[in-house]
Amino acid sequence: MIKSNQRPLNDETGATGVPAEQLAALKAIVGDKGLLLPSEGGAGNDLLPYETCVRYGAGKAAFVVRPATSSEVSQVLACCVAQGITVIPQSGNSGLVGASTPDATGTQGVLSLDRLSGTMELDEDNRSVTVGAGVRLSDLNSFLAERGYSFPIDLGADPRIGGMIATNTGGARFLRYGDVRQNTLGIKVVLADDQGTELDFMSGLRKDNTGVDWKQIFIGTSGVYGVITEAVLNVERLPKQSAAALLVPRDEAAVLPLLRALEERCGSQLTAFEGMSAEAMACAFDHVPSLRNPFPGGELPGYAILAEVSRSWDKRETEESLDDLLEAVLAEIWEFEGEPLANAFIGRPEEMWSLRHALSEGVKHAGKLVPFDVSFRRGVLMDFRAAMAVELPKHFPEVRICDFGHIGDGGLHFNLAIAKDDPRLTDESFIPALRNWVVTRVTDFKGSFSAEHAIGRSNQSFYDSYTPEKIKSLAAGLKDLTSPGHLGAVKLG
Repeated sequence: MIKSNQRPLNDETGATGVPAEQLAALKAIVGDKGLLLPSEGGAGNDLLPYETCVRYGAGKAAFVVRPATSSEVSQVLACCVAQGITVIPQSGNSGLVGASTPDATGTQGVLSLDRLSGTMELDEDNRSVTVGAGVRLSDLNSFLAERGYSFPIDLGADPRIGGMIATNTGGARFLRYGDVRQNTLGIKVVLADDQGTELDFMSGLRKDNTGVDWKQIFIGTSGVYGVITEAVLNVERLPKQSAAALLVPRDEAAVLPLLRALEERCGSQLTAFEGMSAEAMACAFDHVPSLRNPFPGGELPGYAILAEVSRSWDKRETEESLDDLLEAVLAEIWEFEGEPLANAFIGRPEEMWSLRHALSEGVKHAGKLVPFDVSFRRGVLMDFRAAMAVELPKHFPEVRICDFGHIGDGGLHFNLAIAKDDPRLTDESFIPALRNWVVTRVTDFKGSFSAEHAIGRSNQSFYDSYTPEKIKSLAAGLKDLTSPGHLGAVKLG
């Protein structure tokens, strides 16, 4: 493993903590626009957007380097490896686990992908798109929509493609389209070694069993094995028809039977099955008063489900509309023994989704938020929710559960809100104790503490505690083989 020979902050290294000759070398690679340095006295700090993450605090960057090509990424990494400089790859900086920002030492550099945005090439025959890692999801989908396609990872945020691959993002329509891993056909990646080695896995083949599928090593591993610079992605035809309904289950035990019934009757046309607790919905309605409350008298049920069906073709004259299909399916379920469906409301899909997409912002305003992104086998998720509703108040009273999730894939955004004037917040040990207790219960239910956000500083300790030593040893070996330099904010080995 390469040892760091970074010098501490002093007069020779200046405000960045990195030797001036190395900064000059980086500038020679990326040009004036490609290198940002701390401002004198901190005034007008151009680095701030790169140093500040969505959650879990901010760090201090020695510099931000912004290469515009894969070749420049290669040269930058080779330069930094030679000097033992730690580099934090950063895509859209929209992650929620502290994996994309530097620490507080001021000695780490940020390698931003925001200029790697020049490539977007659609291959309709292969139903794929070649795209630069710095392209934002919204820009990619705008480009694809003009041609009748989409990259079907539905998110509330607007990340860049490189970060989506490095974290293996899921999204609200995972049930139908899968996650980023399932939609990535190829990548180009640069290693943090003394050569800045570029590896090209950009064939775009949907079938290739000629050996190890190397691209998978770099998907979902937070950028510690290499920096993704380009990708070939699967694309889907844009939906031409859709219908949605809000379902009120009889109780929590009825949620999975409802999901199975819809899957049996709708097949691949079922694109989403999203669960929303009353507390989470209340937060959304409080934060966004313009949202229409579809429930009778405005009274929120304890739990509701957003179900969506869609088709990629225009309605044929002889074909049943999706609204009629959904209504017929729900009428069948209504007659089931045990009456699993207590109520249902079919409405405009955009109105239904406006509620679902407002949940994240709504819960942020419910108090001090302690969020978890966890997952379980589908049949266990509701059991976990029920257990936590009973157990959490015993151990941590007055902590509000504002959860919602992707029931169709077992994912749960288990958000805990604490009143901002709660005196326990002055105790530095309170939130770590709460987080450790919740993750322990997640593992008791054989779940994952990171469903779709990958590993970051915020859950490094959970990875260290719950990952078998043999797995960590293998991960460390892969790190030594791929990127022996100081790359990334987390340690998998």
